[in-house]
Amino acid sequence: MNIQIFGTKKSSDTRKAERWFKERRIKAQVIDLLDKGISRGELRSAAQACGGLEALLDENARDRDALARVKYIAAAQREDAVLEHPQVLRQPIVRNGKKAAVGYCPEVYEAWMKEG
Repeated sequence: MNIQIFGTKKSSDTRKAERWFKERRIKAQVIDLLDKGISRGELRSAAQACGGLEALLDENARDRDALARVKYIAAAQREDAVLEHPQVLRQPIVRNGKKAAVGYCPEVYEAWMKEG
């Protein structure tokens, strides 16, 4: 398993996901969205696995202005806006190769373990 966890240090769900993998002795690469961000390829891969870019947006994001900017911009520019304002993404985004889960989803992580 090649696990990447995208989130922030302040996100309790991100910390839960980190703990879930640590308790099972599964190495996970943790990437801080505000510090390092997410690459265009990783964002596209996660969006494709989760049902589109809209599924990755956090409707309850604290930065309402950035969320409005991202939601109401032309679809062609939306990806660039998300890369500029990663704080509008739901956290954590957990990737396992081409598969991804958004939010804390231990049942999905469990299924990944069973697959190998």
